[in-house]
Amino acid sequence: MCVLMLFNNADQLSYKEIEQATEIPASDLKRCLQSLACVKGKNVLRKEPMSKDIAEDDAFFFNDKFTSKFVKVKIGTVVTQRETEPENQETRQRVEEDRKPQIEAAVVRIMKARRVLDHNNIVTEVTKQLQSRFLPNPVVIKKRIESLIEREFLERDKADRKLYRYLA
Repeated sequence: MCVLMLFNNADQLSYKEIEQATEIPASDLKRCLQSLACVKGKNVLRKEPMSKDIAEDDAFFFNDKFTSKFVKVKIGTVVTQRETEPENQETRQRVEEDRKPQIEAAVVRIMKARRVLDHNNIVTEVTKQLQSRFLPNPVVIKKRIESLIEREFLERDKADRKLYRYLA
């Protein structure tokens, strides 16, 4: 909307002028301008030279021929690019970090109800409880159990190392 408001005071604006006036980051501004000028049938702005890509030396004009039979005009945003591999990796890491407390909470709930349980049954129960949200990795579940043991929520049985006891 702030891009369109600039055209109240000017008939033509360059990409640089829009960028300076709005201070919107370049990637977001390019996506916004693509949505306003490059989508057929919904081009509220005209762009010269006409192309799909937004360049630094492009000029934009208000499209006075634009009409719509609707009171509200919905302009969808153009999706320009997908996440790069490092961003994708970082996102996966953040998701794994966010899942850790959920896994721990499931383990504590199960152990609070059962008091004593062997490792395989805990993994099965946690997987069953969390499968509606995500499929937890058994290795991650084991690490979360180890973390709970360190923080003294659980303890290993002295006789059978595969048995865990809940500490109240």
